[in-house]
Amino acid sequence: MRHSGMPSPELPRLTPAVARSFAVVAAIVYVADLLAQTRDHLSNGAGRPFGDDFINYWSAAYLAWHGRASEIYDFQAFHIFEQSVIGAPIQDYHYSYPPVLLLLTAPLAVMPYVPALFVWLGASWYAFYRALRLAMPQGGALLFALASPAVLINAIGGQNGAWTAALLGGGLGLMERRPLLAGGVLGLLIYKPQLGLLIPIALVAGRQWRALAAASVVAGGLLALSVVCFGPEVWTDNLRNVGLLRKTILEDGTGVWHRFVSVFVAARRLGAPVETAYVIQIVSGLLASVAVAWVWWGRAPAGVKNAVLVLGTCLASPYLQDYDLVFATLVVAWLWQTCGSVNSSLTLLICSGLLLVLPLAASALAHPTGLALGPLFILPLYLVALRMSVDSRVTELRWSAST
Repeated sequence: MRHSGMPSPELPRLTPAVARSFAVVAAIVYVADLLAQTRDHLSNGAGRPFGDDFINYWSAAYLAWHGRASEIYDFQAFHIFEQSVIGAPIQDYHYSYPPVLLLLTAPLAVMPYVPALFVWLGASWYAFYRALRLAMPQGGALLFALASPAVLINAIGGQNGAWTAALLGGGLGLMERRPLLAGGVLGLLIYKPQLGLLIPIALVAGRQWRALAAASVVAGGLLALSVVCFGPEVWTDNLRNVGLLRKTILEDGTGVWHRFVSVFVAARRLGAPVETAYVIQIVSGLLASVAVAWVWWGRAPAGVKNAVLVLGTCLASPYLQDYDLVFATLVVAWLWQTCGSVNSSLTLLICSGLLLVLPLAASALAHPTGLALGPLFILPLYLVALRMSVDSRVTELRWSAST
């Protein structure tokens, strides 16, 4: 649904040549980075494995489906297994995801490691691209999906950001036409619960009862099936590790904070004690929750609702890294497809650009400044989305008054 009587402009034309050039450069950078990880067997000789974090997903899937699930959350046993796969010493990689992901990554267990990496990245990119097509029905999704900076960061890290974007984009993009399927897709995000924090609030406020029911059934079914397949002990091990990882990665953050773009880590980098940072994060999360509920309760265009939900999640979750921002591409597409005010296009363009470059800028700025500036890149477009929601409500009231 768009603003009544207003044209829907295409995504800003940053000249196809520039986008294509970036896509080509990104491909070259990725291949060069991947080749550098073959200096010592399947590693770069300095502790980084071929495919980077993908070693965690493949190793966990392999162990789970070969009767060795007890080793997944045992740091030492898991590390030994990963080194046997790589054939060289690597840094302390670990598996921090809930056991439900072991169900979703089961196909990896039957593939050799190297081919599995390319299947993982290729399939996730294609799923993301299909979700982006829902947000960009007028065309341009293919080039935008290839030229998104977050896609490069996600690929270099061997991460799951494209999968998350595909589920968010697919679920939200199908909400109006196929709510049951949309809810089922969103329910799969139980594997990454910190990025699904505000989805129940949005679905309740939007009276999307069928989608909410479907999401609950899928999420609950995955939880139950993981217990049946791997036993309750795996969940006990996972919950124990979550506490340890929260302290070492999120609260202390030595060596990893430079990739974080959350409000919590921004506060910690400014010197806030852990308790104060949590208070700031809670306040940010509550404000985002209220905003999401207000926008989804009203009749704002679907693209604006989706953007407010996703950007609000960025401000509500304490655990948010640069590779997660593949979904930023969807946010920009939703808002540009909805925007009908020529006067707002320049502001929207600048704020969209800030969000899109954040995956490239987060680490680059964190190292020299010692700060986590992610929220400053996210907040401007979030405010633009909220303003578009207000404008749509004002337009609706004026139309109602005139009739």
